Amino acid sequence: MAVRTAHPPDTVAARRPRRVRRRRRVPAAFYAMVLPAFLLFFVFHTVPVLQGVFYSFTNYAGYGEWDFVGLDNYAAMLLDDRIRASYLFTFRFAIVATILVNVLALAIALGLHARIRFRTTLRAVFFLPNVLAVLVVGYIFKYLFGTSLPALGESLGIDALSTSILADPELAWLGVVVLGVWQATAFAVILYLAGLQTIPGDLYEAAAIDGAGRWRQFRSITFPLIAAFFTINMVLSLKNFLMVFDHVVALTEGGPGTSTESVSMVIYRGGFQGGEFAYQTANAVAYFVVIVVVSVLQLRVLRRREVSL
Repeated sequence: MAVRTAHPPDTVAARRPRRVRRRRRVPAAFYAMVLPAFLLFFVFHTVPVLQGVFYSFTNYAGYGEWDFVGLDNYAAMLLDDRIRASYLFTFRFAIVATILVNVLALAIALGLHARIRFRTTLRAVFFLPNVLAVLVVGYIFKYLFGTSLPALGESLGIDALSTSILADPELAWLGVVVLGVWQATAFAVILYLAGLQTIPGDLYEAAAIDGAGRWRQFRSITFPLIAAFFTINMVLSLKNFLMVFDHVVALTEGGPGTSTESVSMVIYRGGFQGGEFAYQTANAVAYFVVIVVVSVLQLRVLRRREVSL
């Protein structure tokens, strides 16, 4: 009777093919192609940002001599009523506009995703506002709010429309909201349409067989599966609206008074027109930190609702 002898562990291990992980060397040509873009970004973006952070700790007026003042600019911001009012207006505008944009964009995307005629043409029509210049569209909306709507209100005997809302300190911000929502909805619609196309139709067929209605299908299938696109839209919308500038310039120029001054407009006016270069640079640095913190918190909260197939 033959007896099989076990191979020593060393012999068995020696017979196994060894997987050698070789580190891939990146060709030098790749670095050569990236280097010009990196240098341009570093010189025209990173260096000015670092300079701005440094000048925020000085009393530099944009010209002449300057002295180091430490955190005095940041401390003065906390007591500045104009800056406080600009933050309140900007966040109120951004939150309301973000909610409206995502509600309207999701409703439009659901309608376009359904089996309707001229779907491709309607997609192009709804995306058109995103390619138009904000200033040009803003001046058109300014004419509508200041001339067309009041004339229409007078002819119809509607007192609420007989005067321009842009002249009312309490209502002027609503005009900025209308303009911002009208333009930003286009891009959000495209993102939601991309998300809806990733959902298999079999899920809706199975849900319909089980007796699920339209609302139940949306709540249990559609929205959970496009939650990632909802997160992207919410973060991008709020970030862009927090940096609102062109909309305000075209419609109200910050008025009436300073009721619609955004943070970006205060930074521009004070830093480039009011001789407060270092002070408004500190405002810009602080606002940058605020936007980063808000965006990170948004991502952490909204990502909890995301699911995958």
